[in-house]
Amino acid sequence: MRTAVIQTRVDTALKYDADAFFESIGMDTTTAIRIFLKQTLIQHKIPFEIVQDSSFYSEKNIKALEHSKLQMENGQHSIHDLVEV
Repeated sequence: MRTAVIQTRVDTALKYDADAFFESIGMDTTTAIRIFLKQTLIQHKIPFEIVQDSSFYSEKNIKALEHSKLQMENGQHSIHDLVEV
C-alpha cells in the first residue's frame, strides 16, 4: 500500500493534550486521525457531532444576551459608529 503524508499545524497544547488522551486509550494520534478519515468516508459525513465551545452558552452569557435583546426591543439602545482600531 502506498502512503501519503498529511501535515497540519495545531496549537502545541492541543497536540499535547490529544497525544496524552489517545495514549491513555491505547493508540497514537496518527491512528486516531486515520480512523477519523476512514469513518468520514464510510459514513459520508463528519463521524461525530460538532459542538461549540460551551463557555459562549454559559448561563451568565445567555442572561446578558437576553437582557440586551429586551433593551433593543424596548427601544433602550443606542447606535454607535464603528471605530476601527
